[in-house]
Amino acid sequence: MKNFLNDEFFDRLEVLSLNFKSSLMGIFGGTHRIKSYGQTVEFADFREYLLGDDIRKIDWNLFARFGKYFIKLFTDERRMHIRIFLDCSRSMGAVREKAEYAISVAAAFGYLAVRNMDKVSFYLINEDKCENPFGYLVGKNAFFSVIENLAKIKFDGDAKISDAILSMSALGGNDGISVIISDFFTDNDWQKAVNYLTFKAHQVLLVQTLLPDEIHPSFTGRSELIDSETEHLVDGRHLRLRISKQMISAYSQAMDEYQEEIKTFSRKLGIDYLTVSTGVPIEDMLFKRLLDIGLYRRVT
Repeated sequence: MKNFLNDEFFDRLEVLSLNFKSSLMGIFGGTHRIKSYGQTVEFADFREYLLGDDIRKIDWNLFARFGKYFIKLFTDERRMHIRIFLDCSRSMGAVREKAEYAISVAAAFGYLAVRNMDKVSFYLINEDKCENPFGYLVGKNAFFSVIENLAKIKFDGDAKISDAILSMSALGGNDGISVIISDFFTDNDWQKAVNYLTFKAHQVLLVQTLLPDEIHPSFTGRSELIDSETEHLVDGRHLRLRISKQMISAYSQAMDEYQEEIKTFSRKLGIDYLTVSTGVPIEDMLFKRLLDIGLYRRVT
């Protein structure tokens, strides 16, 4: 598996920028213009003077022309917070290719955040805990200081996505994007976490990361089934099956129905959902799929 976390990978991301919903507010000090007025040097509009306004903003040329007081309005620029929730369960890391792909997707979002002077946090979900080992990162220097540690993340156990996210003591609202990267192979009701994030007015993206064989299985013949989350035999017993074409067809149908369920859920909440296969070059996912759903835009 190719290691994507290199200079060439990040250089290619320089032509992309994250798109944010206009309703997000963020905090002062960033590069995203919102529909309010603030303290930047770029002129936006005029309005009539009201009692209590700063008289230093009065445009005296307009007063001389119209005999009325007008003040200048300037664009307001904010910094957004990109929260990246990474499923660190054993099913995400049972095949290293899948883990590396998920880490690369997380790193891509993180890099796009810091290049725009936004704040990024990597939250690692394992069991019912949501850990933030790197803190809040702002700027490329801070990002690259932890990127090697990001590549060394261990995948183990289950990922109780809702329990983990709902247990977070402080989670701001209306200030950026929350990305959940997972295969969503969990008995935990992860939809509760998504509902909570939308309640907090986060822009949400679900990235379902799957191996090609998880989407369209190709193996046949006798197999022994093992739960990838627990590394135990299914139902606690040796379960040997002869995998037939009918079983493969039934599995594919169940997977299609599950993905349609996630898609319908996402559509109702007005959030973005994307299924990615590790068999598809990550460049296609970053430079086509995410552009198609409007989460990225090209910059010149």
